[in-house]
Amino acid sequence: METTLLIWLFYLSSFYAFLPGLISRIFGFRAFRKGVSETEFALTFDDGPDPQYTAQLLDLLKRYEAKATFFVVGSHAVQHPELLKRMQAEGHAIGIHNYIHRSNWLMRPGSVRKQINRTNEVIENVTGKRAVYYRPPWGIVNLFDLVGRHELKLVLWSGIFGDWRKNVGEERLLKRMRRKMKGGEVLVLHDCGATLGANDKAPENMLRALERFLEEAYAQGLSSVTVKKLMAATEQSAKAKFKAEGRKLSPIKKWLVAGWLQYEKGFKWAFRLQEAEGAPFFHFRKTKYSGQTLELEHGQQLKKGDTVVELHLDNKMLFEFSSRSRSSMQTAIQIVRETERSLPKIAEYIRQDPKLRDTKGLYGVSMINRGPEQFGFQVLDLPETIFAKLTRVYLKILLSVLHPSGTSRLGEQSQLLVPKIMLMPMDVLLNRDFKNHKREDRKRKRVSDHSPLPLDVSSEPSNTPDKPAIKETHPAEVVT
Repeated sequence: METTLLIWLFYLSSFYAFLPGLISRIFGFRAFRKGVSETEFALTFDDGPDPQYTAQLLDLLKRYEAKATFFVVGSHAVQHPELLKRMQAEGHAIGIHNYIHRSNWLMRPGSVRKQINRTNEVIENVTGKRAVYYRPPWGIVNLFDLVGRHELKLVLWSGIFGDWRKNVGEERLLKRMRRKMKGGEVLVLHDCGATLGANDKAPENMLRALERFLEEAYAQGLSSVTVKKLMAATEQSAKAKFKAEGRKLSPIKKWLVAGWLQYEKGFKWAFRLQEAEGAPFFHFRKTKYSGQTLELEHGQQLKKGDTVVELHLDNKMLFEFSSRSRSSMQTAIQIVRETERSLPKIAEYIRQDPKLRDTKGLYGVSMINRGPEQFGFQVLDLPETIFAKLTRVYLKILLSVLHPSGTSRLGEQSQLLVPKIMLMPMDVLLNRDFKNHKREDRKRKRVSDHSPLPLDVSSEPSNTPDKPAIKETHPAEVVT
């Protein structure tokens, strides 16, 4: 019993803390770590403001006309509002570093949110503006930092130097900083030594080393800018590069995509997924719905235990669509056309199979927010459960791997990348006049403001008891 409990605690702690941290550090998922610039880098400072060192730091930055981003601890900021006012007046950016300097791994999701909100209230009361950048203490994220916090941009770093330890010394600190003296770097330093594990005199070394660093950097034509400016330059560069080079994949990206698609083949075999002849874009299987009761149109309900045809998207085809398209809109058009071709064939396949014909309907979970109604699907919110939150993380990681634009796609319309339940009652599918609907659809503008977004990736419903969630093992999708 004790061994089992320890194993479960290990699994939960890994999923809550270790894996999200690994994902954000290695893949840069939802986190800005490094920019793209020939001449600009970003100085960031954690743990302040400190009445002694932050004031000296601001004087130093002003002398070199350097701009920085300060991730403030709320309990420090509330004591020194004049320093926040000065940061704002001198063109620096202000971000959140929790109200107290405590690891997010050691707090519940609600406690972390309170820390963030309380700090943001302090910032807003002083500056009149809410912060949009967030860096958790020690850069340690938990699951909900990746799932939620959509109003905040997570910022980590590309260079960290141990400047919170006094014994590092000025010379060794400067030597470490020189290794990152180039454009695009996000450097983290500390303007307060009052936090756990730090030395209260350490910022003295930091200030001396930083002055020499800025002198050398500016002599090389480099300058320090806010995270906001570096992020904007990076996004602009990425768009220009994408336009010039097309959807060319790096060797690492190719390896990730190949591995994921190989995994999908194994999943299709393990779960005996079927497909209709001539409709390879969809795979499906009969299974029992195990989530909460869903209210459908015309007074119908989908209840726990009802059988459904669970739809899965062929992510290889989706990846190929995205790879050969010149734009996201062109990807959307290809998906719409493929769905138009596939649904009649799926309907005919189901008519010939009594076991499938007697199910409640087609069911799946997708990141599409609009558009599938034109094919007869109903779009329902995924109940807000822990499994729904995990689903969002999973799908966005999958998107960053499979979409040729990678994580940049997440930043474009992240508020729209929310999984939804897609359901088409079986009588709607079997009685639909696809030819007539196709003619009517062609009379309208095929892709308009109400047409589906480019479908990137999604996932399948799980048989987890009482949860209409996503099976952790595989992406699947209802496509529109």
